[in-house]
Amino acid sequence: MQATAGAADRTNQLDVLEQSMDTVLASYDTNFVWDYTSTKDGLHDLYEKAKREQWNATTQLPWETQVDPESEILPEGLNPLNDFAPFHKLNARERARLRHAQIAMQLSQFMHGEQGALVIASQLVGGVPWMDAKYYAGSQTMDEARHVEVFSRYLREKLEWQWPINPSLRELLDATACDSRWDFKYLGMQILIEGLAMAAFGNLFVLCQEPLLKELLKYVMRDEARHVAFGVLSLRDHYRDMPANELADREDFVIYASRLMRDRLVGGQIADAMGWDAKALQETVLASATGRLFRGMLFQRIVPNLKKLGLLTPKVRRAFEELDILKFEDVDVDSLDRELGFA
Repeated sequence: MQATAGAADRTNQLDVLEQSMDTVLASYDTNFVWDYTSTKDGLHDLYEKAKREQWNATTQLPWETQVDPESEILPEGLNPLNDFAPFHKLNARERARLRHAQIAMQLSQFMHGEQGALVIASQLVGGVPWMDAKYYAGSQTMDEARHVEVFSRYLREKLEWQWPINPSLRELLDATACDSRWDFKYLGMQILIEGLAMAAFGNLFVLCQEPLLKELLKYVMRDEARHVAFGVLSLRDHYRDMPANELADREDFVIYASRLMRDRLVGGQIADAMGWDAKALQETVLASATGRLFRGMLFQRIVPNLKKLGLLTPKVRRAFEELDILKFEDVDVDSLDRELGFA
């Protein structure tokens, strides 16, 4: 009888595992490199820095900190829903619950994005064509595992609320993970998604009023600044002499991903949870002063790094003019990192 019960428990565990797992077909070239000397300027130094900056999330973060998930972890005055009519119908208790939902949803997307980065960094270990890049991609894989760990633990223990992945973020992760070309993985993850993450983390770090989350973000951002630099160093000069038909694929991907990040990672899940009209909420968020400021900040790092790589081609420039993000092409990314203490 006990054996039967044990077998049933294992079956139930397998069912739960299958329900929580999503499988995509990913195929990419794997490159063995038999030249172990340094061949790419800057990558070895970045790897040395990665080794020096490893940290243990279990012992170095103050997990004993008490967190009220319905408190103003972010200032209420910066809520992009302040001009949304249905928001004003909420009583104080409902607004507290909404605050909880918003921060849990935001951190859940960070966590899901970090798992995407974990998977793609592991793909880069096999795909990159230089040994120094393999060293660094290996260290980044460890970083990303730690990031998933800390966001998952914060959501589980402090907020007690985890949201599913935003469909648009999932679409972008799938497109990056499933492409067979190693430079697409750099472009999608290191330049676009990591650039987006650094901006979002930086915004949250500056505004955050909860000490454990602020400390967590400080450690994560220090890693992420290196990851973006890894992409820039690795892709530098790669697109200079690329044939026009191949370069067009990269241009189209950059434009597609930028449009996706600018307009579709906004509010739909909150609208569904609250029973609000998703389109009306999205329009309010996009038009709000907070929303406009945040959307602009998202591209402060991405656009100048694309320029460094030679990917601000006439085609991309036209698209970025339409998106109103070309104005960021001359932003000093190193200065942004210095201001936050991560240079």
